[in-house]
Amino acid sequence: MNTYRTHYCNQLRQSDENNKVVISGWINRKRDHGNVLFVDLRDHYGVTQCVIEKTNKPLLDTIDSLRSESVIKVMGTVVRRSDDTVNESLETGEIEVSISNVEILSKAKEIPMPVAGENDYPEEIRLTNRFLDIRREKLHNNLILRSQIISHIRKLMTESGFLEMQTPILTASSPEGARDFLVPSRLHPGKFYALPQAPQQFKQLIMAGGFDKYFQIAPCFRDEDARADRSPGEFYQLDMEMAFAEQEDVFAAIEPVLYKTFVNFTKDKVTEYPFPRLTYKESMERYASDKPDLRNPLIISNLTDQFSSPEVSFSSFKKIIDKGGIVLGIPAPKTSEKPRSFFDSLNKWAQKEMNAPGLGYVILDTENDDLIGKGPIAKFIPNNILKDMAAINKLQSGDSIFFSCGFQKDAYNLASAARDKIASDLDLIEQGCYKFCWITDFPMYEKDEDTGKIDFSHNPFSMPQGGLEALIDKDPLDILGYQYDIVCNGVELSSGAIRNHIPEIMFKAFEIAGYEKDQVLEKFGGMINAFSYGVPPHGGIAPGIDRIVMLLAKEKNIREVILFPMNQQAQDLMMLAPAEVDDRSLKELHLKKDLPKED
Repeated sequence: MNTYRTHYCNQLRQSDENNKVVISGWINRKRDHGNVLFVDLRDHYGVTQCVIEKTNKPLLDTIDSLRSESVIKVMGTVVRRSDDTVNESLETGEIEVSISNVEILSKAKEIPMPVAGENDYPEEIRLTNRFLDIRREKLHNNLILRSQIISHIRKLMTESGFLEMQTPILTASSPEGARDFLVPSRLHPGKFYALPQAPQQFKQLIMAGGFDKYFQIAPCFRDEDARADRSPGEFYQLDMEMAFAEQEDVFAAIEPVLYKTFVNFTKDKVTEYPFPRLTYKESMERYASDKPDLRNPLIISNLTDQFSSPEVSFSSFKKIIDKGGIVLGIPAPKTSEKPRSFFDSLNKWAQKEMNAPGLGYVILDTENDDLIGKGPIAKFIPNNILKDMAAINKLQSGDSIFFSCGFQKDAYNLASAARDKIASDLDLIEQGCYKFCWITDFPMYEKDEDTGKIDFSHNPFSMPQGGLEALIDKDPLDILGYQYDIVCNGVELSSGAIRNHIPEIMFKAFEIAGYEKDQVLEKFGGMINAFSYGVPPHGGIAPGIDRIVMLLAKEKNIREVILFPMNQQAQDLMMLAPAEVDDRSLKELHLKKDLPKED
């Protein structure tokens, strides 16, 4: 190949025996076995075992002087291993290289974390030394997988007739659900660019520009808190948009891409398209969540009416119901023989992890051939009501019901988390599969429980079902949008919508959310102006690349599939960003510091 190598560290085989070779890489491990020293040499492609006889003191001294992760060039001869020393876990495990000469390419100082092995290390150490972290086999392979997935998706989109286009990074601020990252303008004092939360307006303008199918692997920037499935700062999505499209057209375009991508990169079972569909209302009623994990068989029920019955005397729930609260039931099959600690631990989990008062329960049993309840609150529920609850939840003697009580949002949050927790503890979640579903018919608006303000619940550029007439005649909280999410194994991969392309409807939609016409023109004037010159109906979606890779890599944290992620405080510990800048730079940008006072 060149002076550094004739082969990669994964290439050599028995057929190369007795050949003179040159390989280069990092010292992965050194092992002293009496008369010989073994050196595992690693490059991007794999590992080759090299060996030095102890009699070759100059070479031995050279290798001994080097720490792990030093980079060397090895010249030597390929030797077949004996049958009893073959390493079947290595591609090159049938051979080794007998070293005749070594050239030091780069010395490593003492490393803050081992690269060889897969032990866990504190996140701070890993992110500070991310250049070392990504040398580790698992993370290295995750990033290779990410590249392969993106290439595969790009190929599928192109083959489907979509044109890849790049939209601006420096743009105007707009309300899209999260805080903007702002960039001050030097040439226009007091004004700021914003990094795009998504290419939303631009991709709609592409449709207005006469193109039919657009996509890009788009960088997006949102100043929001970190979560296991969300990285702060920036992320990537498969952004796509289609002209003259209805909801079904978007589904038909993206389903094969997701299915073929998952099938190509996993041996697990993948939901075949067309994917199952649930309305938002159905999803909340069954799973208390708009991103349900369908591997979990447990179905939630609403038991508010049962606990409202005059025959039920459980005052704690009744007080909450009287104030507008609800009670949800979460089934727990075949748990009657579980020890008291099982039930107590779930109650403590609800208190500690969910900040809830607790998780009430009733254990179903049989006495004199009659269904009865056991547990702390069973005495407050007469048998006829209990039987009704059991029938609703399709439960019988030997099963249990847990209860989530509170105002709607809190009750849903606890019930959804409890559903997953109970299923996990009972080992009910189906393994070895990826289960997709659509969530459709989202409410167009929602009410802030604290302020009472009506605001968009989803994408503000979505077309309301029923158009302008619905906006005029209906209660805003009853209006549905042509809005949809795609969910896989409880992870929301994407939101999408059929867009509002009629300026009159757009002004009215924003008016309901409290925006004056002038405000709408100020924020979205470019797009509204474009829509005044003829624009086709259009819609799209934007599945998250990072989340797709996270699922296929079987990682629980999204940072395990991102090259250089920030920590949970939105800091880049390796490059020390964000960082202060000098006064000269601030002056050029017409900025002054006004920092909060330290306590």
